[in-house]
Amino acid sequence: MASTSVSRTVPASPEKVWSLIGGFDALPDWLPYIPESTALEGGRVRRLKNPEGEVIIERLVDFSETERHYSYAILQAPFPVNGYVSTLRVHAVPGRDDIAEVQWSGRFNPDGATEDEVVHLFTGIYRDGLDALHKTLAA
Repeated sequence: MASTSVSRTVPASPEKVWSLIGGFDALPDWLPYIPESTALEGGRVRRLKNPEGEVIIERLVDFSETERHYSYAILQAPFPVNGYVSTLRVHAVPGRDDIAEVQWSGRFNPDGATEDEVVHLFTGIYRDGLDALHKTLAA
């Protein structure tokens, strides 16, 4: 099983960051790569579309409001992986209430691609996503 993780400090309190990204259906609010999200099954599944119209379906598998994190599994996507589970987590920065650290991590099995290729793919998705989050919060 392959894995990757990207962290980024962002210019807002952990509470403000979580209020923006903590909703499982909130990706379009901060992630340009996902302009459309539809909540299904009472909010436990999200059906996403990317700008090319490709569909990604993900299921919420773990959620903690108090610890500010959630994990999800990909059920359907145009990615060369299976067994994908990812976690989005917001951490407080000791001694600072004006910034937060956001960590996006995932583990997965390559399927039709090399481990290096899928690690590179998801590292880029997480990095670009956290850069977009930083830009949204800094605006």
